[in-house]
Amino acid sequence: MMADLLLGFPHYAPATLIIKACEGAVVGLIKKRNPRFSSRRYWSLFTLCLGVFIGFMLGWVGSAYYSGEVNLTLGPGTFVFQVPVELWLALGILTALSIALLGLLTDPEFGWTVFSVIVGGLVMVFGYFVYQVFFIFPLFNIEVVAIMEIPVNIGQMIIGAIVALPIAKLVWRAFPYLKKKE
Repeated sequence: MMADLLLGFPHYAPATLIIKACEGAVVGLIKKRNPRFSSRRYWSLFTLCLGVFIGFMLGWVGSAYYSGEVNLTLGPGTFVFQVPVELWLALGILTALSIALLGLLTDPEFGWTVFSVIVGGLVMVFGYFVYQVFFIFPLFNIEVVAIMEIPVNIGQMIIGAIVALPIAKLVWRAFPYLKKKE
């Protein structure tokens, strides 16, 4: 919400506060409902599939929507730069390999954390879509723009997951009592 206010998007600030709170609640609730697979192999396969999914989505959404000339507006200034398609494809492969290796080598149940973040991210995508359709774009009579914003929000979800997942691992390692074992 503060980023929306500081970067010149105050009309999104109330929605961001509510949507991000819902996203976090969903991630927390799903993470707590960790199913108990009987085998480490099932967890490894689950994590591998999620890693490939996230990597594919990053490569696809990034190369389709965030490649070429990119304008980044931060407050009063706009920065223009080129982003090659190959960057997104390489990031997608690197992300898929990182998640898969984390699941295979260290913590097979890491896949459930990835799944929780994906579902929470989809809540965020849906929340912004609903907000745009019913509160933002009807004011301008251009509801179709909300549909075009979905890939942007999916990109936000994927990049957020890529940033949040390693941070969660570091926090759990530094403060193991935060990771409740049942």
